[in-house]
Amino acid sequence: MDIRQDKFHDECGLMAVWNHPEAANLAYLGLYAQQHRGQEGAGVVSVKRNGDDNPHFFFHKGLGLVADVFGNFDFSQLPGETAIGHVRYTTAGGNKLANVQPFVADIALGYVAVAHNGNLINADELRRELIDSGSIFASTSDTETILHLLAHGDKDAPRVETVIAALHRLKGAFSLLLLFEDRLIVARDRHGLRPLAIGELNGGLVFASETCAFDLIGAKYIRDVAVGEVVEVFRDGSMKSYFPFGFSKEAPCIFEFVYFARPDSNVFGKNVYKLRKNMGAELERENIVAADLVTAVPDSGVAAAIGYAEAAKLPYEMGLVRNHYVGRTFIEPKQSIRDFGVKIKLNANPAILAGKSIVVVDDSIVRGTTSRKLVAMLRQAGAREVHLRISSPPTTDPCYYGIDTPDKHDLIASKHSVAEIAEFIGVDSLAYLSLEGLYRAVESTPGKFCDACFSGSYPAGTPVAINSKRQQMLFERE
Repeated sequence: MDIRQDKFHDECGLMAVWNHPEAANLAYLGLYAQQHRGQEGAGVVSVKRNGDDNPHFFFHKGLGLVADVFGNFDFSQLPGETAIGHVRYTTAGGNKLANVQPFVADIALGYVAVAHNGNLINADELRRELIDSGSIFASTSDTETILHLLAHGDKDAPRVETVIAALHRLKGAFSLLLLFEDRLIVARDRHGLRPLAIGELNGGLVFASETCAFDLIGAKYIRDVAVGEVVEVFRDGSMKSYFPFGFSKEAPCIFEFVYFARPDSNVFGKNVYKLRKNMGAELERENIVAADLVTAVPDSGVAAAIGYAEAAKLPYEMGLVRNHYVGRTFIEPKQSIRDFGVKIKLNANPAILAGKSIVVVDDSIVRGTTSRKLVAMLRQAGAREVHLRISSPPTTDPCYYGIDTPDKHDLIASKHSVAEIAEFIGVDSLAYLSLEGLYRAVESTPGKFCDACFSGSYPAGTPVAINSKRQQMLFERE
């Protein structure tokens, strides 16, 4: 099994640049910084205005990594001072070019491009309604539903009002970029499930899922788009904010801190690296064990492992080394190399591990199959004892809000005790961070974040049951 298939995957990253002569190039760089948020497709759309009444949309997108899609690309083909971009990860709908965002359409409101991070739990219901009313869909993405809702909206109303009317129809998670000829409209859902930040660069505005994108292009972070906020950006760079959804429970995704966001990003106003170290320290306080050293499952377990080692006053060592140059595809031998899919990415270092009792820190366990292979690898390298520590609670429930997680029955913690998981993986001991400990680590209190993957409590509800397997495979979370 490829180790990537036994990890959760975020669905996408967003980037927008407003009022900058190199907008498309900067959007590309912002996507490059957020490559970890989606590795199967990328796209950029720009707008060039030739006078007040003659705007033109230009786009380039493709399958693969950002560097694959834009390698040797001539950015003069994406002119204009405004651009939005998107990186995506493939889920049930398949890795098809038609699903790569941003989507562009010519509707009664004019040309519009849309990029979406999140998942609409009522996409099936809306899609069937729109098809019944004459809409023709070109992709299997729930994001296209937003375009059709706009197309059915009041073309004589102010654009922001038409957008807000469409957003009121959406249930679930969304951070959105909507690019028109003369304005940019940005929105977060009423629970703020997915991140979106605002920055400034040379008098222009930038928006991104994570602040690491701002660091790369030299932009200054201003603030986050607020929970439930709709921001309208005008030609002169001024902004107007709307809060059309009324009061809702704020519930940003706590798993952004655990795994998805880059450690050098600030997400939901908090530094990710600092909080991951806190998770490791809380994990050690809750689950003390005698050991010789601490190591991490790289790269996602590193910050928590450092925090654990500091709290335990144990050395942190690179017992597992990651090959950072593994491509998205490789030729796998038909036989003879055991556990090839794990070994191609991670290798145990016997010089560090031989004869030692070790604590191994990882961020989560999904199915448990990769963890089992990693433990076997550590023992083959000579580790005397292996104590696995997980810097989040047991993952018992799937996510419906924009994270690709297996069905509940495929999550090992949904049907097995910690002791049973430890026996399956083959460790001397296994311990998870408690949910209360996680909240202490993120410097908050229980209930302030969406923790549905740990608690089964879904702040924005769950999808209506889909009638058939064929319909289920048709829809894709972006």
